[in-house]
Amino acid sequence: MTPPRIVTSGNRRVAVVGVALSDCGRLDEATPYALHAQAARRALADSGLDRSVIDGFASAGLGTLAPVEVAEYLGLRPTWVDSTSVGGSTWEVMAAHAADAIAAGHANAVLLVYGSTARADIRAGRRTGNLSFGARGPLQFEVPYGHTLVAKYAMAARRHMHEYGTTPEQLAAVAVQARDNAALNPDAMFRDPITVDDVLSGPVIADPFTKLHCCIRSDGGAAVLLVAEEYVQDCRVPPVWVLGTGEHVSHTTMSEWEDFTVSPAAVSGRLAFERAGVRPEDVDLAEIYDAFTYMTLVTLEDLGFCGKGEGGAFVEKGRLRVAGGELPVNTDGGGLSAQHPGMRGLFLLVEAIRQLRGEAGDRQVHKPDGHLPELAVASGTGGWFCSSGTVVLGR
Repeated sequence: MTPPRIVTSGNRRVAVVGVALSDCGRLDEATPYALHAQAARRALADSGLDRSVIDGFASAGLGTLAPVEVAEYLGLRPTWVDSTSVGGSTWEVMAAHAADAIAAGHANAVLLVYGSTARADIRAGRRTGNLSFGARGPLQFEVPYGHTLVAKYAMAARRHMHEYGTTPEQLAAVAVQARDNAALNPDAMFRDPITVDDVLSGPVIADPFTKLHCCIRSDGGAAVLLVAEEYVQDCRVPPVWVLGTGEHVSHTTMSEWEDFTVSPAAVSGRLAFERAGVRPEDVDLAEIYDAFTYMTLVTLEDLGFCGKGEGGAFVEKGRLRVAGGELPVNTDGGGLSAQHPGMRGLFLLVEAIRQLRGEAGDRQVHKPDGHLPELAVASGTGGWFCSSGTVVLGR
């Protein structure tokens, strides 16, 4: 297919037509570049389009000149690029930028791709578990005190517990339900059931978080292909439309965070829902960044699925489960049980698309009337609640 002429104005609809994961889990012999390529090839095959249609490319986290090095490795010469890097929310923010570019006619088909061997690198001694992201700029005031990433999330969780009475058992319920969903996913790294007691009795990482409150570390990659509406008729799969997006940055220094109980999703979510013209209660499932259990709980509040301070009571009722849950969340098992190779935001988009297309197998979500879900939200969080990107998707 010959790409249509780039237009300079207009408001084209934007669809996701290709999604894929690379091999994931324990990949001691893989390289990050190979995982990028594997995910990209699979996503393109999923769409049924030829690689010649790709004129936009977005990637972050690999190479000195990301995304130039990765594009070269993939044999692409894009005329639109994005290397926005805001941690775990990177891919929702990139999807927003790509959708805007396509709608405006600055690109026709944008490939988002990620790959990481975070687990294998540590195992082989090529890197260590980072205590901080550096000691320059604003971070210099916190790093000398050993204030690690997990400690920052733990401190925020403690504040929520202090203000609203949220309990360790309620946070643990998030991990238990993530594992229940992972049990339905044959590709999840951890599928054996766990209980609230299992979570609470584990080794403490940063109070109140024990080991099972924290995400796993894996290898893996993902890719998503967004296109202008003109391409949909040539695709192998039905489109899932980008209905609305939002992005927001909050802080990098903890002392500049006005309220530890409010994440930047409170802004990105509001913007995404307003632009999509839908309400949180219209959504059938949510894919939420879950490096720690508290992230899921507070993001549910800030996206409007429950009131501020009501997240604990909301999650302890089993609402997040694929099987019988009122709002299935992290239907693949999330970063707590399925896979977490670093900046996991792109995996949220892949899972949301698969659910809307009815391709999730045993973990497939259905509406109460038995039909496939129609609306999904993917919300990524970066840093220590420093940034957020939210994307509303619909069939």
